[in-house]
Amino acid sequence: MIGALLIAAGLFVPTTVQAADDTFKVGMEAGYAPYNWTQSTDANGAVPIQGSSEFANGYDVQISKKIAKALGKKVVVVKTDWDGLPPALTSGKIDAIIAGMSPTPERRETIDFSDPYYTANLTVVVKRDGKFANATKLTDFKGAKITAQLNTYHYDMIKQLPGAIKEPAMNSFPAMRVALDSGTINGYVSEVPEGITAEAANPNLKYIRFSKANGFKTSPDENVSSVGLRKNDPDKAKINAALATISESQRAKLMKQAVAEQPSTSSDGNWFMTIMKQYGPMLLRGTGMTLLISLIGTIVGFIIGLLVGIVRTMPKPKRAGRRGLLAVGQWLLSVYIEVFRGTPMIVQAAVFYYGAAQAFHLNMDRTVAALLIVSINTGAYISEIIRGGITSVDSGQFEAASALGMTHWQTMIKVILPQAVRNSLPAVTNEFIVNIKDTSVLSVISVSELFFSAETIAGQSFQFFHTYLIVSAIYLILTFTISRLFRIVEHRLDGPKDYNVMNNQMQVETPKIG
Repeated sequence: MIGALLIAAGLFVPTTVQAADDTFKVGMEAGYAPYNWTQSTDANGAVPIQGSSEFANGYDVQISKKIAKALGKKVVVVKTDWDGLPPALTSGKIDAIIAGMSPTPERRETIDFSDPYYTANLTVVVKRDGKFANATKLTDFKGAKITAQLNTYHYDMIKQLPGAIKEPAMNSFPAMRVALDSGTINGYVSEVPEGITAEAANPNLKYIRFSKANGFKTSPDENVSSVGLRKNDPDKAKINAALATISESQRAKLMKQAVAEQPSTSSDGNWFMTIMKQYGPMLLRGTGMTLLISLIGTIVGFIIGLLVGIVRTMPKPKRAGRRGLLAVGQWLLSVYIEVFRGTPMIVQAAVFYYGAAQAFHLNMDRTVAALLIVSINTGAYISEIIRGGITSVDSGQFEAASALGMTHWQTMIKVILPQAVRNSLPAVTNEFIVNIKDTSVLSVISVSELFFSAETIAGQSFQFFHTYLIVSAIYLILTFTISRLFRIVEHRLDGPKDYNVMNNQMQVETPKIG
């Protein structure tokens, strides 16, 4: 079963790329057309995405290929959420950020930048039939609810819209497009290439064409995109030299080509078949990865929780040395439980994956890291479930076992744990279901599970409601199936309903006399 999940997750697909010394690992969202996007084939010069059988393409990818050629390497894209790009770079998970990132003073404090490789003007994307569709200057947005992507200079530019209402920043462009299309916001600040993409893909959207005099006022560091590098990167000079060979006309041609080649958002009327035909394999791999992580995480977490639960319920030994050792062990386990139950899994994932690389130079595979994080987190919760199951067993059974001469270990294995595990099974089932849903937070460390795949599909197809409806159905099928399977296990453990202990004890054949 696990092997099947691994195959579904794409871990054994031949096109999966492992990082090597001759690779140029580039971090990007692979979901921000026309700068970068995800596709299922290597058409139009796309490059592999690390750890999957998918490919990335777009303007950023083509620039990456030119840089990699100058370095004598091959490009491998590491698909990462926007917020995960800087820590991925500083921790050594990637060699460069090429994702339309501007070299702002705040970012320069932690990472370095190359010379610019693209210059873009800002725009505001609005609804075509909305109140602000006819805006031509920044002063036309009085009362408009405007947002922008989190941790970008776009969000700071909202202050140049007099009277506009600054809404909370959003994590991605797909999220902003959904909010705009649904009427939650009146517009979002973006760059003109992204505005062209939004307008071409969704007839309900429109980007405002500001004149130079009526548009945003930006500094030279804000409206350009540069390659993000680690401090004192030895390849910076070579990268700048490679960028210098790309003329302005070539850059314009590459952007025009990216706009033309970005994934189609057209539909033949059957939205379900359109999404499944174009993105079905991506959804399948995402589902396989979600099942793999949640299944192994729950199994390993159950083992951890079982052991921790046993230790935390052990009686105090008579010898002072052993009693002190047990007390220290139980205290450490209590700390472990409180830490992992008291912090969000998304924070644990970021600290574990990126922190280990920065502090100990431990370059861990993201899937292995995800399995460890989910297992340890689950173990903290299940340990308390098991402890509750053990304490729910009547204390008289402990006394009876002791009177029969059984050791504590024998008592636990033969008498207590079978009952405790059965009593805890509904709660363990719930943890499994929670893990299926909580794997969505692992996108922060670039794990392409189901929700991360859905975000990519929604951002590229503009079929937000339809994509998330399909994904919701997949989650529901997974959780419902798991719930039913564990219910069957519970009934099997309960035994036959007509079982009678006294009858079984009395069914002894009477010996014949004579």
